Amino acid sequence: MTDDSQNAPPVIAIRDLHKSYGTLEVLKGVSLEARRGQVVSLIGSSGSGKSTLLRCCNLLENSQQGEIAFNGEAVRWKGHGLDRHPADRAQVTRFRTNLSMVFQQFNLWSHMSVLQNVMEAPVTVLREPAPEVEARARKLLDKVGIGDKAGAWPAQLSGGQQQRAAIARALCMQPTALLFDEPTSALDPELQQEVVRVIKDLAGEHRTMILVTHDMRLAQDVSDHVVFLHQGLIAEEGPPDQLFGAPKTERLRQFLSATMAA
Repeated sequence: MTDDSQNAPPVIAIRDLHKSYGTLEVLKGVSLEARRGQVVSLIGSSGSGKSTLLRCCNLLENSQQGEIAFNGEAVRWKGHGLDRHPADRAQVTRFRTNLSMVFQQFNLWSHMSVLQNVMEAPVTVLREPAPEVEARARKLLDKVGIGDKAGAWPAQLSGGQQQRAAIARALCMQPTALLFDEPTSALDPELQQEVVRVIKDLAGEHRTMILVTHDMRLAQDVSDHVVFLHQGLIAEEGPPDQLFGAPKTERLRQFLSATMAA
């Protein structure tokens, strides 16, 4: 990262975030940040709070305590505890258009072609001219290796192709940051590698990304910073060489031993 990116406010900053579902406390005071051009990976066992943290970051879930800021601008809240929610819907929309999320299950619209899926949000949400968006969408489909599938329906694509279409759709919004929620976990191993190659290419372009993944090799290869969540708390964090090469906690050692051997 450049000195400018270090001096600027983080693209995403989370401070002391708490999230509960009724009496179940999923996040117990989590703080992290992603600076411009930085790839942050969230790892941990199922139920550790990784995906919940990502959804709170994108305001798809309401947290009960703590702060979330985007480029130095804090989310404005109203209410308290379980009744807390964002106070400014226009702010939420603005934040979400700059934080494109790629989900585990692709979430493509089945009644639209691949090209239409990629174009839909910039045209309908951002009100960009359709010819301009189409040109960008076709370039992005080429970028992720499925330019020849622009006219296909999602059901005609493999899982790996659908996930690459979903990544092209996220990129077409020209976001400031990308959020990936287990982007390869629904795919067979061979198809996973198609998506892994695209994510590695994006990391190589120094895009700001937060990546929730069960793929330790991917986290090791693309991350600038790795966060290990355990039971709703950050148990350990640091550069990938440190976390994967010399873990400090017994819990992380156990986790890596189980996952890297799988």
